[in-house]
Amino acid sequence: MIDTGGLRKGLTLDIDGRLVKVIEFAHNKQGRGSAQVRMTLRDLRSGSTTQQTVQAGARFNQVRLERQHVQYLYSEGDQFHFMDTESFDQIALDAVTVGDLARYIRENDIVDLLTYSGEPIDIELPTSVNLTVARTDPGLKGDTASGATKPATMETGLVVNVPLFINEGDLLKIDTRSGEYIERVR
Repeated sequence: MIDTGGLRKGLTLDIDGRLVKVIEFAHNKQGRGSAQVRMTLRDLRSGSTTQQTVQAGARFNQVRLERQHVQYLYSEGDQFHFMDTESFDQIALDAVTVGDLARYIRENDIVDLLTYSGEPIDIELPTSVNLTVARTDPGLKGDTASGATKPATMETGLVVNVPLFINEGDLLKIDTRSGEYIERVR
């Protein structure tokens, strides 16, 4: 069991028989009455996102998920195919399960597959990935105002704001939690 004081992003809970992942949460303390916690939750089976408000101190069942390393092979339609790196079994996940994380993975990348009672529930990426810039406008000489950025489209279709000195073909490190540029790798 976990209470509202132990909540954090990415935590998986069992609420009323549904497996949900905490996307965001905020503690609210009004002038009168007790504090409340507003949570944004994503149902791991259906993919729907809901908001729920509970009293501070409410307790939830924390779910223990099993983790295994899988390699991303390819996507076909709305199915993403992965292979277990130890047993070589292939697992297909639908686009709802993979969600926005598809913008951060390339063929042959290793990710963690999270399962609950043998059922694939979610994937988890490392905190940063290296992606190549597919398209971006050239930086103009003299455009050196501090903090100036431009949009760059990565090889997976992800659009990231990058500094002006970044060119097409550069390999960049991208934060998978926020989708922001970290540094140029080469």
